[in-house]
Amino acid sequence: MFHSGLVYLTEDASHDAVIELINEEAFGPGRHTRAAARIREQGPHDRSLSFIAADNGETIASVRMTPVLAGDVKGHLLGPLAVRPSHKNRGIGRELVRIAIEAARRKGSEGVILIGDPPYYMPLGFEKVAYKALDFPGPVDPNRVLIVPLADDAHARLKGVIAWRDCKAVIAEPVSATEEASVRAYASA
Repeated sequence: MFHSGLVYLTEDASHDAVIELINEEAFGPGRHTRAAARIREQGPHDRSLSFIAADNGETIASVRMTPVLAGDVKGHLLGPLAVRPSHKNRGIGRELVRIAIEAARRKGSEGVILIGDPPYYMPLGFEKVAYKALDFPGPVDPNRVLIVPLADDAHARLKGVIAWRDCKAVIAEPVSATEEASVRAYASA
């Protein structure tokens, strides 16, 4: 089904309340106790790498990226990724992940890391991280720790603690008009 009203936009502060609602819908009250949430509590996510999907003006999905140091890898933690139940199974989440990874690549990230379902994320370019290579601030199933390596040696340097990092000094590469248009107003089938 073609949705001409579907657009993907860079997140801004006006989206905070609806993103919180979407995440509550998707993950429930226990979402704040997860290891990834412990990392996100350490510092802010990067709004320039975080995106929402809107359908006819209504925000229906979001993905956030938090800057992390994972061992020696200066990367980003992807998540939460959530889509409203009314819009699930339409490829919206996959497109948000694709947009976020490409934005992280342009910004110089060495890898995009997440704790997630391998059958969903591995077709999107994620690979398993070596078993128990990273120490999270809470329990994590090591089989669900995944990365899109954006630096050639990222896997080799993913050893040690994963924590929030301050990356204010990093400046993104310029975005072409075509890339900007695909993020600003991407019509999805």
